[in-house]
Amino acid sequence: MSIADEKYLAPVRADSGGKFPIASPLPARPAGAPAFETQWPVRLGDTDTDDRLRLDAVARYLQDIGFDNLDAVPEGNLHPAWIVRRTVVDVLAPIEFRDTVHLSRWSSGLSNRWCNMRVQIASERGGRIESEAFLININPETMRPGRMSDTFMAPMLAYTAEHRLRWRAALHARSDVSAEPRRFALRITDFDRMGHLNNAIYWAALEEAVVDRPDVLTLPYRAIVEHVGPVVQGDELWSRTWDEGSMRCVQLEVAGEARALARVQPLPA
Repeated sequence: MSIADEKYLAPVRADSGGKFPIASPLPARPAGAPAFETQWPVRLGDTDTDDRLRLDAVARYLQDIGFDNLDAVPEGNLHPAWIVRRTVVDVLAPIEFRDTVHLSRWSSGLSNRWCNMRVQIASERGGRIESEAFLININPETMRPGRMSDTFMAPMLAYTAEHRLRWRAALHARSDVSAEPRRFALRITDFDRMGHLNNAIYWAALEEAVVDRPDVLTLPYRAIVEHVGPVVQGDELWSRTWDEGSMRCVQLEVAGEARALARVQPLPA
């Protein structure tokens, strides 16, 4: 699930250092460390009119492998609730309809209440997408960030030496842009079991925002979504879109306040 309430954000420690907080390229999996793996076909509902695997479908893939992973690790059942603070998706080679994707998932950094989780999506036809998500473990009783158990964290420690992960925002809300907001209609099916907007819907809004800029989807490219506030049933969601050089920027708002920030930008070949 995505950010449900701003109260979740306050306990996440921030590092205000000047270095951009997202590595490029994203960190590789250490040699010899086995990842959680699964696979499935790319179906019709995952792709656009050009057979391209859409970004909102990628977001669903990351969500699905995450919960499959929970079922496969010790004490995964004790950690049923997670929120997404940021997702980074690097699209390096095309994945299309009727291809088969092989997904690998591992941790690239953690503290005892949150973690960065890497997912590599490689297709049988040579497609490749790399992703990293900053996830916060939520205690289902207190509905606050909760400590992960030592047993649950043990497999993740083998993948990374970053065991004191801190949150650092990559995107920031803007109030000085002239772009007019456009209504992004929400449906009852867009909300999850907790009444929160499903993470994939933010990526659907990003797909809408780049429809008149197909050049920003020229491979390879990086897409980022950061969550800064809640979107719940009954909210009216508005999208504000503008360009900064070769980048397409998006701000999703409720009642004039930013709820999510997004950006699509080229990557070095």
